[in-house]
Amino acid sequence: MSEKSSTHPRAAGRASAADRPTALRNVVLVGHSGSGKTTLVEALALASGAVNRAGRVEDGAALSDYDEIEHRQQRSVQLSLVPVDWGGVKINLLDTPGYADFVGELRAGLRAADAALFVISAADGVAGADRMVWEECAAVNMPRALVVTHLEAARSDFDEMTELCRATFGGEDPDAVLPLYLPLYGTPGADGHSPVHGLTGLLTRRVFDYSSGERTERAPTGDEQPLIEQARNRLIEGIIAESEDESLMDRYLGGEEIDVKTLIGDLETAVARGTFHPVLAAAPAAEGSRQGLGTVELLELITGGFPTPAECEAPAVTGIDGAPRAPLTCDPAGPLAAEVVKTSSDPYVGRLSLVRVFSGTLRPDETVHVSGHGLQDRGHEDHDVDERIGALSAPFGKQQRPLPKAIAGDLACVAKLTRAETGDTLSAKDTPLLMAPWTMPDPLLPVAIQAHSKADEDKLSQGLSRLVAEDPTMRLEHNQATHQVVLWCLGEAHADVALERLRSRYGVQVDTVTHQVPLRETFGAGGTGRGRHVKQSGGHGQFAICEIEVEPLPGGSGIEFVDKVVGGAVPRQFIPSVEKGVRAQARAGVAAGHPLVDIRVTLLDGKAHSVDSSDAAFQMAGALALREAAAEARIDLLEPYAEVRVLIPDDFVGPVMSDLSGRRGRVVGTEQSGAGRTLVRAEVPELEIGRYAVDLRSLSHGTGRFERCYLRHEPMPPQLASKLRQAPENGA
Repeated sequence: MSEKSSTHPRAAGRASAADRPTALRNVVLVGHSGSGKTTLVEALALASGAVNRAGRVEDGAALSDYDEIEHRQQRSVQLSLVPVDWGGVKINLLDTPGYADFVGELRAGLRAADAALFVISAADGVAGADRMVWEECAAVNMPRALVVTHLEAARSDFDEMTELCRATFGGEDPDAVLPLYLPLYGTPGADGHSPVHGLTGLLTRRVFDYSSGERTERAPTGDEQPLIEQARNRLIEGIIAESEDESLMDRYLGGEEIDVKTLIGDLETAVARGTFHPVLAAAPAAEGSRQGLGTVELLELITGGFPTPAECEAPAVTGIDGAPRAPLTCDPAGPLAAEVVKTSSDPYVGRLSLVRVFSGTLRPDETVHVSGHGLQDRGHEDHDVDERIGALSAPFGKQQRPLPKAIAGDLACVAKLTRAETGDTLSAKDTPLLMAPWTMPDPLLPVAIQAHSKADEDKLSQGLSRLVAEDPTMRLEHNQATHQVVLWCLGEAHADVALERLRSRYGVQVDTVTHQVPLRETFGAGGTGRGRHVKQSGGHGQFAICEIEVEPLPGGSGIEFVDKVVGGAVPRQFIPSVEKGVRAQARAGVAAGHPLVDIRVTLLDGKAHSVDSSDAAFQMAGALALREAAAEARIDLLEPYAEVRVLIPDDFVGPVMSDLSGRRGRVVGTEQSGAGRTLVRAEVPELEIGRYAVDLRSLSHGTGRFERCYLRHEPMPPQLASKLRQAPENGA
């Protein structure tokens, strides 16, 4: 913090070797797409000396966003780890995508980190998604700081953004969100915008000037001094309010000048506890210079104010049988407990697993136990196996730098864990453990696919299994009703990236097709039918006649078969044959090719021949009888309804309810769900919500969430059913 933060006890680990948890910091960068997270990571790496002045690693590649897909889409689509060193402290910077479709990568970053930097663009302001992530961090008391970027943009204003952050994130205590530094503005340009060329430290009253391209320190001028006093007093009051020394406030109000070292120590403690959230400013370095505006201040805040892994609570663990185990401690000598937070594939190395070690030490060539997470409902195979650890490395751009070991609190990449998937637990093979999983969003956008060619069809299954192993926010479904292969994704961009990875990494080309909703048919009224299957073409003939009556049943009844034949008109051995034929025809449908349900079929009469009757003949007669009954009766199409639960800010309740009604939905209730949020419950046809994951995001400006589950099938409106009969491949 440029505020002599090394006086704080937490800084004692800075001079320690890299094999101590006190010399580690794990920080995730959070913010909406375009807020400048990746640029900030590269600026911090440059300021720390991790990259050269051109912002490149040794092979000339970019430090982050080097993936071909990220180049094409011009945005981050995956979690990236960039380790840097500052003052003997290893900082693991976790850069997360800002686009809502890749929230699974964000959740993985939050799981791996111990503190969060919220990157807020002065040009765009605070996004709704930022508020939601802030609430998630607050729920687990994760330490947070805010970084304002894009101050070079026209009409950007640091003071205005600070007040917005205080109002948005401060909650009941806006003085818990305050700036540590004030920007220094230069002479306005032709557009009237004043460039930022330095920062004034409010606690030390020192100016850090970046106008020369390098950071220099000086005392404030006479014109600058009055500008900082009001902000300084408010900051000191905010720090003292969070201090464990209850006498400080009385001493301060009594006119005593509080020692800067004491204030910095209390500030760092409050930041580490998650009760105070400093606001800073940052900008990339000018061409030819190494230190961007605010980068040194940020690095010092991270090393001095953010907690070490040893100060953070590890996830709960159980045995693989579910029996509770003692809480983990961040001890390199403790029992091994690590978690796979991300899985990816490298064309040269193969599968790479990014692992956060919570306890113990992970070493190459040792055998560990891999406990699966049991996400069978998403196409993942449950597993508990032993695997040998391959090479350990730290990612840096496209490079993988070898590591001799990974201690408790650190992150590392493990090569060639063939069975480990994202969310799996790595532990000692003689004492296997299972970590409590983190919350992952449910994928709700269906994408139906089919192999582009026969060669692709042969590789499709393996490619899809690898794809879902990497991404737990993706669900693979082989729909038995529609015979489609469906990838459930979080949004269109998520689906595009998944299909591109399927093509580029696994060599599988697929085509997207219209997603079909499983419709059903039923009788709208009773009917009768006569099935006559009589053939004689020389040799053994076929003879079977049966008469049936069909009645509709309540929803969910299935198919009921009743035998009312008298006098042996249909021999007893052929009655099961009639039923088999009826049920086979019901599965195939009688009007539009959808399964027939909720009917009672009564066998009334029939005829048989002593020689030519057979099981196959009566099966055919039963099917013909059902088709004839359907031809004379009204057949209704049944569509599936889903129970939809939409959680939205109060401001969007009206538009969301109106939108659901426009989708033929029935709103069945609303209820408050926390401060400023409403839960809307509705019953909506599944035909109308295939793209609701995309539409709700647009309608609620990215702040809405929803869940859905199958409710029941209901009759479809006749006019819509008529259209679908003409085009049976229904779309969602």
